[in-house]
Amino acid sequence: MSGHNKWSKIKNKKGATDAKRAKVFQKLSREIYVATKAGGPDPEANPSLRLVMDKAKAANMPNDNVNRAIEKGSSNNAGENYDEITYEGYGPGGIAILVETLTDNTNRTLTNVRTIFNKNGGSLAETGAVSYMFERQGYIAIEREGLDIDEDEMLMNVIEAGGEDMTTSDEVFEITTEASEFTSVRDNLEEQGFKLAQAEITMAANVMVELAEDKVSQLENLIDLLEDDDDVQNVHYNTELPDAE
Repeated sequence: MSGHNKWSKIKNKKGATDAKRAKVFQKLSREIYVATKAGGPDPEANPSLRLVMDKAKAANMPNDNVNRAIEKGSSNNAGENYDEITYEGYGPGGIAILVETLTDNTNRTLTNVRTIFNKNGGSLAETGAVSYMFERQGYIAIEREGLDIDEDEMLMNVIEAGGEDMTTSDEVFEITTEASEFTSVRDNLEEQGFKLAQAEITMAANVMVELAEDKVSQLENLIDLLEDDDDVQNVHYNTELPDAE
């Protein structure tokens, strides 16, 4: 997704209904639990936990929810076991789609994902079919409201922090980084006093594909259904969808 489209999606999720937000918090709790169980409860010593805690903060997830997930992951009980599985497929118009899941039942998840693709003009593909079209990338958004800084000055700050690129809209500065440089860029910008509205590692498309107008609604429905599935954590695709107002 391009920067502008990505921020629009993030903004819409922030303003989602209570039911939608509850589902987002449930998925984040699962990520926090898995990260804590794998690397411990200290975000300073557990980069994976720090990343998902950044996502939880950006989503306005209550601290009580975050702490409960960390406590659950830190307990000595066996607890649930989750597998991280990424599915690859094609949407309407041949759009490449990556579906990142976190599941305690791989058969259920595969069935659900395949059904959503098949019923909405898409199809699952073999591993490696579309993943080469994406690369891991750091993404940081800084809201412009209240900032007394112009685009040129902000770009200099980003470059000095080690950022790779920056785009600007009326609402935000959107910064991309190499995945390996994400943590240092994020920390540098925070140390400069910037409040980060979003900070995450994502999968960015190498090449964007234009989607025919008559396929947009079908793809939007496919993406919405995938994102609504309890086991799906993230959905990435290589086209620009219209901003939802």
